[in-house]
Amino acid sequence: MATPLTAARLVAALKAEGCAVREVGGWRTNNRNHKGPWGPVHGVMIHHTVTGPGTDVVGLIYHGHSALPGPLATGCITKDGVVHLTGNGRANHAGGGDGDVLNAVIGESYGTYPPATHEHDGSAGAVDGNARFYGWECENKGDGKDPWPGVQYIAIVKATAAICRAHGWGPKSAIGHLEWSDWKVDPRGFDMADFRRDVADALAHPAGLWEGEDPMPQYVNLGVTGGYRLAPGAWDSVEFTTEWADETGDHAPGGSVFARGPARFSGSVSLHIDGLPAGAVVQARMSEYQGDQHRVDHPIHEIVGTGGGTFAVVPLTKRLPSGRSMRVRLLNQAAVPVTVASAVLTVLVWKET
Repeated sequence: MATPLTAARLVAALKAEGCAVREVGGWRTNNRNHKGPWGPVHGVMIHHTVTGPGTDVVGLIYHGHSALPGPLATGCITKDGVVHLTGNGRANHAGGGDGDVLNAVIGESYGTYPPATHEHDGSAGAVDGNARFYGWECENKGDGKDPWPGVQYIAIVKATAAICRAHGWGPKSAIGHLEWSDWKVDPRGFDMADFRRDVADALAHPAGLWEGEDPMPQYVNLGVTGGYRLAPGAWDSVEFTTEWADETGDHAPGGSVFARGPARFSGSVSLHIDGLPAGAVVQARMSEYQGDQHRVDHPIHEIVGTGGGTFAVVPLTKRLPSGRSMRVRLLNQAAVPVTVASAVLTVLVWKET
């Protein structure tokens, strides 16, 4: 049992958690408290909006519609990760639900999921959820296909963790609308057990330090196996003719590009150069392109000839902005042509949004 947060405390909790907060004008007095009590509060309920592009989704959640007056939630979390505060108090978001679920949330006494709900708004045994739950309406079509951008999902987790932290609640105080009412399916597109694990992870960090889990990296392994002639005096992009692995799909067959932004990558390219005279140098560097236009060069690595076969491993680590691609380029500074006998590139790529 908890007294609802004041508007000021809610804003402070969200900002401390690292949320981008927009206070919609008038939200602090926008509520349905005249229809019944607001509190004691016991948890946070997650919804999807069932809206697509072109909808004033924040206005909808603030004002409601002809069949259901607003506010329709404490806030609306849009696809860009902004938490728009739309109501302070009772809101028309939860409706009637199952008392057994409420008791499990109050006690945080359930396992992976709360007990199955057998109630809904207007059913004989339903209890009022609008008085007992904060609500986040989260912008999504709700068709199971509309994606949840990483920045939005992280914002939903952090906004929920902010309320839980402020009340001293654990992650089991967060439920989906589908876990409250047997009429509902939201939020569709992510699993509430996974969501609660992320809320638990956020709560395990000091406020504001959780930024979500790094996505799994994608593996890229390219090569030059036939060898090619490298003439003196000009920078030349390595064209990778063999793909052993290209999980990102960023490398065109026989092309030079091995990564496209926005992304981070880390790895190396192993080079075998024949015919480089002892003491002569081949330089290697990463270069950024935008389309076919050369934009930025990165620091040079020098490969010094040994008089026979020369071998070197060049590190490849960088963050690549959107619209840019990365290549490896070589410059033969010897007075004679050399042969790039082989080049083996191995990198892990973390795609960013």
